Amino acid sequence: MRFRSPDMNVAFFALVAAFGGFVFGLDAANISGALRFVSAEFALDAIQQGTLVGCALLGVIVALFFTGTLCERFGRAKVLLAIGITYSLSSLLSALAVSYEMLLVGRFIGGVAFASITVSAMYIGEISPADKRGKFVSINQFMIGLGLLAAFVINYFLVKAMATQPWLDANNIWRIMLGAELIANVVWIALLCCIPESPRWLIKKGRQEKASAIFARIAEPERVPGLIEQVNASITQEAPLNTASQLRRLFSRDLRFVVMLAVAYAVVQGATGMNAVLFFAPMVFEQVGMSVEDTFMQTITTGAVGLVATLIAIGFVEKLGRRTLTVAGLVLVVVAHGSTSWGFKQATYVFNDQAMTALITHFEANNLPVKALESLTDKTFSSDVALKRELIALFDKNTLPMVSGVIIEKTIIGVNAPLVLFGIFAFLAAFNLSIGPIMWVIFSEIFPNNVRSVALPFAALVQTISSWSIQQFFPWQLDNMGVANIFLLYAAIGAVGLVVMFAFLPETKGKTIEELELELVGPTSLPAGDKS
Repeated sequence: MRFRSPDMNVAFFALVAAFGGFVFGLDAANISGALRFVSAEFALDAIQQGTLVGCALLGVIVALFFTGTLCERFGRAKVLLAIGITYSLSSLLSALAVSYEMLLVGRFIGGVAFASITVSAMYIGEISPADKRGKFVSINQFMIGLGLLAAFVINYFLVKAMATQPWLDANNIWRIMLGAELIANVVWIALLCCIPESPRWLIKKGRQEKASAIFARIAEPERVPGLIEQVNASITQEAPLNTASQLRRLFSRDLRFVVMLAVAYAVVQGATGMNAVLFFAPMVFEQVGMSVEDTFMQTITTGAVGLVATLIAIGFVEKLGRRTLTVAGLVLVVVAHGSTSWGFKQATYVFNDQAMTALITHFEANNLPVKALESLTDKTFSSDVALKRELIALFDKNTLPMVSGVIIEKTIIGVNAPLVLFGIFAFLAAFNLSIGPIMWVIFSEIFPNNVRSVALPFAALVQTISSWSIQQFFPWQLDNMGVANIFLLYAAIGAVGLVVMFAFLPETKGKTIEELELELVGPTSLPAGDKS
């Protein structure tokens, strides 16, 4: 597709590449909504719940070992197309799963497709002008937020419809949630057929004429020769490197600072708890004492907050810079998690007459085992951990996911809900204003041309492992650590990240990839030229 303006061309190509983020957002929100019903369907315990959510990131980890090689051999655009097809396969398997194991396979394959975030960041970083690269790469996070919001809205109305639509019940609602994203997959595949290959990759492959034609579509004509000269100088200063050579170069002394900076950023971004809030949103709101329908309603608010914050980040990433947004965002992360932890700290759970009457009424109306409630009469639990241990002993794995929320809702007292909700929404805003989108901008900028196809997947691998550790163990942590201690841990991780980023993160805005290579890695023979 051609537009008259180079900026419009870049915007269109970036949006298409980032549409994989929309699919990712759909998938993340869909599994968070489906988890309660899937857990009841297949009688999952806390570790199995974590595995079901976390296995997608295990797929990412596997994919990232091959992403760099595939991008280097076939190009960024073709790999994105293959990822779109993989997403579709994942959607079908997940929606049609007849067992926990089959659902795991579908989720794992979807995880392989999550590598689209890395590839699209690489692609967008290579086609964008330096003064707008931050905005365009940040589109990834915007599309994720848009996908989350769309899925949260769909999930809420599906849950609401369960009360009035006889064809919709706990046995099939999760299949509709997981299968709905197939529509977005098909749209993305069609759009990917409209974007060109990265001109920087084409130059690396010696296809100068085609690269020049693509540069002419994304830059003013008078700047094209300078761009090609600059990219050529960056690429030809060293011999072309295969994957093994790129890895050796990546971990060489020259790139030690760049790699350590990327690893630190990736760990902090993954370990401050976004995936806990994202993938287990209804479960998190359940801890405040909300009804099932209310928890799904609140997920819409989380999606809206995240989307608005991302839009603000896109608007300010070139004005305030990557460093300022990162540091300010981490300050807010620490405050937000501290607020959430403190809000939960004083919560107790009391099975008084009022609570028992409400619970018995609910259990009888929904054909749940009322007799199991008898042993809870007049009991008080001083922590959510103590309560959940009791519930695990009283209810089987099919029943527990359907009753834990209503039990917490009817018995919880002392929780400072406004403080908790402020903390959760402030964290969502902070993440999407700063370390969420900015991490991908930083990754697309700081690595030299001759190692980027392995460097971005490596950095994403570190972030993925960090994120996986959060979502894999979150249900187990809820049962054994308690929600207050979990968010206190996230606050501590954010505080460490704040110190590291404040001390070492440089500003990268407004500089070409080649200029950043010169600044961060060392002197080269790059000629002066127009900024790309």
